[in-house]
Amino acid sequence: MIFQCKRVGAALALTFATLSAQAGMTIQNWTAANGTRVFFVESRALPIVDVQVDFRAGGAEVAPGKAGLAGLTRGLLDTGAGSLDEDAIANRVADLGAQIGGGADMDRASVSLRTLSTPAERDGAVDLLATLIQQPTFPAAAVEREKARSIAGLKESDTQPDAILSRRFAAAVFPDHPYGRLPAVETMASLTREDLVDFHRRHYTAAGAVVSIVGDVSRGEAEAIATRLTGALPAGEVPVTPADAVPAAGQTIRVPHPSAQAHIAVGQPGIRRGDPDFFPLVVGNYILGGGGFVSRLTREVREKRGYAYSVYSYFSPQRSVGPFQIGLQTKGSQADDALKVVSETLGAFLKDGPTDSELKAAKENLINGFALRLDSNRKMLEQVAVIGSYGLPLDYLDTYRDKVSAVTASQIRDAFRRHVSPERLVTVVVGGEGDKPANRNGAAR
Repeated sequence: MIFQCKRVGAALALTFATLSAQAGMTIQNWTAANGTRVFFVESRALPIVDVQVDFRAGGAEVAPGKAGLAGLTRGLLDTGAGSLDEDAIANRVADLGAQIGGGADMDRASVSLRTLSTPAERDGAVDLLATLIQQPTFPAAAVEREKARSIAGLKESDTQPDAILSRRFAAAVFPDHPYGRLPAVETMASLTREDLVDFHRRHYTAAGAVVSIVGDVSRGEAEAIATRLTGALPAGEVPVTPADAVPAAGQTIRVPHPSAQAHIAVGQPGIRRGDPDFFPLVVGNYILGGGGFVSRLTREVREKRGYAYSVYSYFSPQRSVGPFQIGLQTKGSQADDALKVVSETLGAFLKDGPTDSELKAAKENLINGFALRLDSNRKMLEQVAVIGSYGLPLDYLDTYRDKVSAVTASQIRDAFRRHVSPERLVTVVVGGEGDKPANRNGAAR
């Protein structure tokens, strides 16, 4: 649940909208006495403070058979905490003019706060967030309600080709690995309130927490905020990062579905956060399929042959090696033809790398567009939280453009060859039966 309050005001919204990116953003970093790592950027442009607390409490920390536990635990923090019930929490957020949000993915569970920087509002909002983090009560009625809501959503998603594709692709690329375990009706139904209490106790700890603060406070005030948010948490230990997934043998999985469009994903394990090949892969992927209408995949699959409206590729670096994926939708009757073009385009890129003109255009776009990643407190907070959570260099943002500019064509070619192996690619095709001619028995061929 995300609470938002309109009291922030039109004047603040106007100021926020005109905030420009700050060059040379200074990230201060320290480790609190309880082991929590803190990352702070002082920004006086707006009278607001943005805070995010990230815990090693994502899906990768969940035991087999309990997929969905991390998201459910995070989602129920604001349904009851300390002496406050759900309504009292909502009313308190509204009275303070604050916003509380966050979520969970495979690597992290996050809780975020936006508040005015005036002491009364700021201190009240931080106290409330600390209560949610440290003293959730997980009311039984709320647990059952949110379980039922999640199960209903999963049942609906099980009929949607995109959702089916995501599930089957993750399971095929990450077999026997936490990244391949996505929530299902059966796992969600098995979760109990005791599971949530235990997961929170073990994973919402000071040692596993990273606090990121951006906004209108001093270093001393930031230290006090971090201490208030995590000071009463159990010490805990930082969880061990899961071993990287062993790349599966190349295979093609076809999942029947009556949709006219075939939903397709092609990929394999790619890179982890902090990999030295990150920048060559970022620039190279922009050329291959991350640059929208100027990418090679779009040119070959869409513009030349009209097989798909959209085709894309991306690397998703995570704490362990995350996926490399190519995705598209096309008519079922031309799925094999489209896949052949994808394979040929990727093969040519692996063999020859980018042209000089492609490399120049990709660098210019990535460098010129970088400022948009830092044009608000919230975006700065997101970047700082990634740096803190994944242990990236503190000058990561300052050196980003220089490192992009320094990438060479040979570095791209070599990096792609190290991380993308055609013989290891997993292809999942969901649907397309609705576009195929029927045989005499009425079944799609």
